[in-house]
Amino acid sequence: MNAEAALAWLDTIIPAQTGERLSDLQKVILVQVWLGRKYLDIAHAYGCTEGHAKDAGSQLWRLLSQVLREKITKSNCRATLERVLRKTSAISSSLIDYSRSPQPIPKLEDTNFIGRTEAIAHLNTLVNQGSKVIVIQGEGGLGKTTLAQQYLQTQGFDLVLELLMAKETQNITPAERVVEEWLKQDFDQEPGVEFGVTLGRLKRQLHTRRIGVLIDNLEPALDQQGGLIADQRNYVELLRVLADARVQSVTLITSRDRLCEPGLNVNHYRLPGLDQSAWHKFFSTRGLSINSSTLQIIHRTYGGNAKAMGILCGSIQEDFDGDMALYWQENHADPLAATDLKNLAVSQINRLQTLDPQAYRLLCRLGCYRYQDIPTIPSPGLFCLLWDVPPEQHRQIIASLRNRSLVECNQGEYWLHPVIRAEAIARLRPSDEWETSNYKAAEFWTDRVQQIETFKDALQALEAYYHYIEIQKFELAGKVILKSRNNQWQQFLPLGSTLYRMGLIQPVLAAINQVVNNLINDQNLSEIYNILGDLYWITGKINLAIACQEKTINLATQALKLLVPQPENKHTVYYLRMLEVDSLLSLGLYQIDLWELEAAAKLFQQVIYLAQNTEHHRWAEKASVCLALVYSYLGLHDVSYTLADIAYQNMTNEKLVEKTGRFVYFMQILGQTYVNLGGFHQAKQIFHQALTCAEASHYMQVKAKILSGLAEIYRQQADFKLSLANHTEAIQLLEQIGANCDLAEAYFQLGLTYQKMTKHDESQMNFNRAIQLFTEIKAPKQVAKILIKPEN
Repeated sequence: MNAEAALAWLDTIIPAQTGERLSDLQKVILVQVWLGRKYLDIAHAYGCTEGHAKDAGSQLWRLLSQVLREKITKSNCRATLERVLRKTSAISSSLIDYSRSPQPIPKLEDTNFIGRTEAIAHLNTLVNQGSKVIVIQGEGGLGKTTLAQQYLQTQGFDLVLELLMAKETQNITPAERVVEEWLKQDFDQEPGVEFGVTLGRLKRQLHTRRIGVLIDNLEPALDQQGGLIADQRNYVELLRVLADARVQSVTLITSRDRLCEPGLNVNHYRLPGLDQSAWHKFFSTRGLSINSSTLQIIHRTYGGNAKAMGILCGSIQEDFDGDMALYWQENHADPLAATDLKNLAVSQINRLQTLDPQAYRLLCRLGCYRYQDIPTIPSPGLFCLLWDVPPEQHRQIIASLRNRSLVECNQGEYWLHPVIRAEAIARLRPSDEWETSNYKAAEFWTDRVQQIETFKDALQALEAYYHYIEIQKFELAGKVILKSRNNQWQQFLPLGSTLYRMGLIQPVLAAINQVVNNLINDQNLSEIYNILGDLYWITGKINLAIACQEKTINLATQALKLLVPQPENKHTVYYLRMLEVDSLLSLGLYQIDLWELEAAAKLFQQVIYLAQNTEHHRWAEKASVCLALVYSYLGLHDVSYTLADIAYQNMTNEKLVEKTGRFVYFMQILGQTYVNLGGFHQAKQIFHQALTCAEASHYMQVKAKILSGLAEIYRQQADFKLSLANHTEAIQLLEQIGANCDLAEAYFQLGLTYQKMTKHDESQMNFNRAIQLFTEIKAPKQVAKILIKPEN
């Protein structure tokens, strides 16, 4: 006995008794249940939701119970059928015949993508005619995004890039940040300092690889005339690159509005609604009782809208037991509400409000999520919004939304269709649940990310910030930036510092500036300024960086003066002292980049004085390493050697070596000190150890500085080939991350190498580039150092 034989027998007796036939999904369910499969696995294989598979299964068991005149369930289906079939020899002979020629089992196809053969062909025609950018235009819910994704996933592209536009104009991600993310995460490339340079790097990738690009839901970035809004004009430059005739990429844009941007070479494709046969196939594969005349009227009323089709199907299944005619009998009197998808969504949400108030409240609360940097929400993100519902009811409420197609779902990740999200947030924002929903969502993201090792971890942790900003809780938003977690460098650092190290500079800068501008006398301001200073430093804005660290010191010392020495204040005192010494250490590093060496030495001495043999002793150790470097620049070699050797002994300590991720920045400083002192053996040993750590943790700034130091060593040893190779790689890395101070020094060192090679033109060219950068940084003593024209 096998499932195919049982299915063949049922195909003969069910129509004879009931006039019905099993749907494709019901046949699949019978065969898969026979093999012991679960509904979730069946749904994933067939291309439907688990709830829909369960509904079709429930209808199947009712039908079999009616035909066989005994109770049939999922658990007893196989045993009962085998027993019934064995009773009659006639049935047995039939089984022999059927088993010899088994009926084909329905193919598990994706029934969520139907009726778009002509659309795919149309896109292929445009691409074959040379179109590089195609705007798929149409009203909400037509299936523009589904079509674009299906096309890009099935045309053999080397890589597909997706940009999900924000649902609200004020939340649109700037084009420069989008391209930076693509370069870093998809091409393993670093962006440039200027947007034009970054676009150039993207363009080179598009010239050499066949890339598919999806820009989804463009309309929030368009003005009334169809042009890009003033704040997002960089998207014009991005689209110009994507539309270049020489690139191998194909870009699909989905938009309700036409893109009318002069100078952009784009083609538009107006997506039609699905035809009636597609609707018939969609409903039939989901087990609905189809009335042809009713289907024709409904299809015409909703214009073949794909999203409407899905919402209707969910409602017919959930509320009318799959009876399409009964559904239309109840709802046909309100056709105006159903003529576009927004009105349909309003109608369905209003109905949900009546039938399932708990599910309705969850739907509205889901409007608080942004669905932007993190486009989907895991199930715990839904559970947290059901704060007033017993946990045992959570999944049932979510299933109610899913079955009515009011929430999208894929592999346990949820999101709202843009139209439904717009209606949900419109209802949530004026309600008394707006603030609570954002609180709960912020707490969810904060609790979800315990350790930051990937870009996704970092972006998820930052989501809490946006929720607090929405409800103007700026102090809590600041705490998100300052929340410390373990990271990939084995450090316990604030989120803002970790994001900075990972290269996510612009979003952190924007976030901190918004918080700083809305906080007055907040106890966290000192640490926020401390992080902001480092962000300005890496971008070469040293004067702003200095101002931030001075604010940190002033705020910390003022707070210390107000504290009464008591046991309960011990941690606060430690924290404020730490900020003071850390800011002083940062100021010393900034002064080195300005070549204000005496000022730097005084700052490092001050750190040592404040921190040595205290709870902050490790800052004294770091300052000693920095002081050794300054003394080596000043020619005080004896004292520099003494400090460097002590640090070298500490850094080669086995216990410390295990934690090189925490100290890699200062390891490269020690290596540079030995280069200045001529201790090339020690310098190489330190550099190679630090380089391994920097590469493993993607700390590109440190890697570049190490390579520049190695280049100096090879220059002194007259190995010019190796020296130039290391110079070149260092400069490329520093240009990519925009570390202007380090880049200026790297050009200066390259100029010295060419000078030693007696290549005066190349030497002067690199000296001039270094002078230009140091001038922009406002470091006149660095410029003067170069103009001396040092001899090697």
